[in-house]
Amino acid sequence: MGALYLASGIVFATAAVLVLIRLVRGPSILDRMIASDVLLTTVILVLGAEMIIGGHTRTLPIVLVLTGTAVFGSIAVARYVSKHDKPGAGAGDKPGSAAGTADRARGRES
Repeated sequence: MGALYLASGIVFATAAVLVLIRLVRGPSILDRMIASDVLLTTVILVLGAEMIIGGHTRTLPIVLVLTGTAVFGSIAVARYVSKHDKPGAGAGDKPGSAAGTADRARGRES
């Protein structure tokens, strides 16, 4: 059993180091977001393995909070990136934006 614990620890540690390298190097925000999701998933798996090995559920609330953080973080970044990836998505595209308000003040409707 000790060899199995050691092997799983090595796999988790290797995954965490590789993910940290990708998190630092990037190059895009999506690469960093995927890396942070994988890192959170690795931490959740480590906590799950620790619960199985220890035969307890004390760290279950931490797992649930980390899971919620990963989900809502992914949603937030996906929404941010999707707004900036639309063609022509500039400051004057929205009716309530500053550029749209300035155009209306000069007599031009957007």
